[in-house]
Amino acid sequence: MGAEALSKNEVADAEAPLVLGLEPSALVDHVARVDWSLLHQISGERGGSIPVELEELENILGEVNSHVLSCDGNGGDDPSSNVKTLAGGSVANTVRGLISGFGISSGIIGACGDDVQGELFVRDMNFKGVDLSRLRKKKGHTAQCVCLVDDLGNRTMRPCLSNAVKVQEEELTKEDFKGSKWLVLRYAILNLEVIQAAILLAKQEGLLVSLDLASFEMVRNFKQPLLKLLESGNIDLCFANEDEATELLRGEQNADPETALEFLANYCQWAVVTLGSKGCIAKHGNKIARVAAIGEARAKDATGAGDLFASGFLYGVMKDMKLEECCRVGACSGGSVVRSLGGELTLENLHWMYNQMEMMNLLTPHTAK
Repeated sequence: MGAEALSKNEVADAEAPLVLGLEPSALVDHVARVDWSLLHQISGERGGSIPVELEELENILGEVNSHVLSCDGNGGDDPSSNVKTLAGGSVANTVRGLISGFGISSGIIGACGDDVQGELFVRDMNFKGVDLSRLRKKKGHTAQCVCLVDDLGNRTMRPCLSNAVKVQEEELTKEDFKGSKWLVLRYAILNLEVIQAAILLAKQEGLLVSLDLASFEMVRNFKQPLLKLLESGNIDLCFANEDEATELLRGEQNADPETALEFLANYCQWAVVTLGSKGCIAKHGNKIARVAAIGEARAKDATGAGDLFASGFLYGVMKDMKLEECCRVGACSGGSVVRSLGGELTLENLHWMYNQMEMMNLLTPHTAK
């Protein structure tokens, strides 16, 4: 399968982005607010992320318009206003949030197809200023994911990856990582080999590595490879939500977020467990921070909340903020994205986020040197 590099500006000696995100298969999200009856028709646990085949994804998308909720949950004249298609994937959300929300130069390592979805991914990420010089374009399909959001703002995700183009471990080179400071990863068993290769090359180039635990199903079903990644000592920062953290210690006497935080901190410089409406807890060295959630109690769409929390937390770390301040910035960015549909920061949400940060005397991109 042939591949070509994509770049917004072909500059041989361009400065490397500070943060690189590994998304082996570029992903396009179809996000929709839907009623409970559609969720009842879909196999698997509500709230999780289970891979599906293309036929099932298309069947779900075919049902979406007849189940769409309006913003107030009572139906509406324009269902398309509550359906959004955009470049997605956890890692893409985080790096896009870093550059669009915090001015941190960011890039993507991965592959997209030569199809409509691939063009959309490139156009969307280019528009936000993400460096795509490490994104390979291949003949074939781009991965897709349907994100169904209920009237409480909770999302159920069904990604379709099996027929998608993907960057392979042997395609990665030291040049992909040279000059960058951070590598952002999301745990996925289908991408384990390329994740391991990326970590090895990143460490050879002196990068710090951030890992998101992805979903409680991923932790539950593939715990041993995850533990090996953590035990390698190559993961510097780990993000887990409450369900993932609890799943990590399933069967232990104290399978709670606080115990999971301590467990992760044994292997990582920074460990973070997000707790939804209850905020987050984090540990770095011998310091522990607990920060409340910021924003409305009821989210319109929780898609991307954890991803944008990671954007804010990473920004804080890169600006040498105290642990509690890193958590607060993460809470501001995670709290901002849930105010609208999809895992990206809108202009309105950016203004809201900066106002929250200023009220807490946190360093914003406008005041950072």
